[in-house]
Amino acid sequence: MTGLLKFAKFMDRVSEQFGKLASWAVLIAASISAGNAFIRYGLDWSSNALLEIQWYMFAWMVMVGAPLVLKLNEHVRVDLIYGKLKGNRPVYVDIFGLIVFLLPVMGMMTYMCAPYFLRAFIMGEMSQNAGGLIRWPVILALPVGFAMVFLQGLAEIIKRVAYLQGKHEMDTHYEKPLQ
Repeated sequence: MTGLLKFAKFMDRVSEQFGKLASWAVLIAASISAGNAFIRYGLDWSSNALLEIQWYMFAWMVMVGAPLVLKLNEHVRVDLIYGKLKGNRPVYVDIFGLIVFLLPVMGMMTYMCAPYFLRAFIMGEMSQNAGGLIRWPVILALPVGFAMVFLQGLAEIIKRVAYLQGKHEMDTHYEKPLQ
């Protein structure tokens, strides 16, 4: 279990670094958006590349930020029963959800997106918009993001199993979202 916990801590650090990358993508997207608005309305000029780079940054912020959201336990969950569970029951529900839902879906999405990225990369796929950008950098966000969520999901399973064995400390308190 010690080796697995080392892997889980490593994945936590990697997800934190990817979270920083996602934060930078937010700043870049906001700056480009503000600059694009100024250029469009102030100078009466526009560029499809400026519009597309905003979408690229949005894709990267969502896809590489998702593993950190999972690590922080801030992801979306259906709270019909979960919030009412006591003791270790929420941990068992988490493990079930991670194994039955998250890992298979993230594994399948990674498997399906990797060839899509490779094709776009090899072909040098370009946007069909005039002045558009190459597409592979934004398409790369898909397999990277899905693979990272998959690996962070493994880390979360490891941490929860170790918690149930008394080998890992974890905050199991779940704060119901405000409505």
